[in-house]
Amino acid sequence: MTKRPARCACGQLQVVCDGEPSLVSVCHCRDCQRRTGSAFGIAAFYDAERVEISGTSKTFTRPSDTGYPVTFHFCPECGTSVYWLPARKPSQIAVAGGAFADPGFLAPTKSAYPERRLPWVADPE
Repeated sequence: MTKRPARCACGQLQVVCDGEPSLVSVCHCRDCQRRTGSAFGIAAFYDAERVEISGTSKTFTRPSDTGYPVTFHFCPECGTSVYWLPARKPSQIAVAGGAFADPGFLAPTKSAYPERRLPWVADPE
């Protein structure tokens, strides 16, 4: 099976995902816009047992728009948000799409909160 490495900007916090994600989604909620400093966030969801984590992380937990908390793990050295644990999907780990730095990475197939999408952003088909 394919191993997909993802890491923070400095390389201290890394995850290696086994195989393909169960879902790749783009999220347009305001909190993802703030977290990424971009127009949206991209999440690749993996079963937790298929993700190997190394390095040290700091965490930040916030409620999501669904009411379930989400715990974000970011590098304490460079600040990159690498993965998060969504309480509404307790068996899953979400990995930041950009942390893979792979031009061949899978495109999102789902869009969350499209009503909050910035008007110049096109959703996945």
